Parts: sequence; structure tokens; C-alpha cells
Amino acid sequence: MLVLTRKPGEKIMIGDEIVITFLESRGNEGIRIGIDAPRHLAIKREEIFEAVAGSNLEAAQAEAEDILRGLPGVGA
Repeated sequence: MLVLTRKPGEKIMIGDEIVITFLESRGNEGIRIGIDAPRHLAIKREEIFEAVAGSNLEAAQAEAEDILRGLPGVGA
């Protein structure tokens, strides 16, 4: 992990296409950043990504259980 200290207005480049700009510090509330990236790249907050992944896993497991219940000799 690369750890940097930035001041408001300073930027970080990731490759040639992604620019992260430190906008402001809000004390205990956190910091504000801006991200400029190509539209084809999905940018998500980690907690949203994890929630979607968890929901997808639950749905896949429920579907697998439904399929197994429909097989002859399987299920109650």
C-alpha cells in the first residue's frame, strides 16, 4: 500500500487515465476527494461493492438450492 500526504488541490495520478484530487479535510467527518477516470471504469465505495457482492452470493446460493430441490432423489 502506498501512503501519501496531500494538501487540498494536490493530485495523485494512477496510470495515465485516473486522477485523484484531494479537495478538503472535514476534520472528524473525513476527507473529500474527486476522481477523474474514464467512464468504462466502475468506481464504487468499498461498502457498496461488498453489499452487492454479498447479495449476489446469497442469490446464487438460493438459486443453487432451488435447482437441487428439483433434481430427482434430492431434497425433501
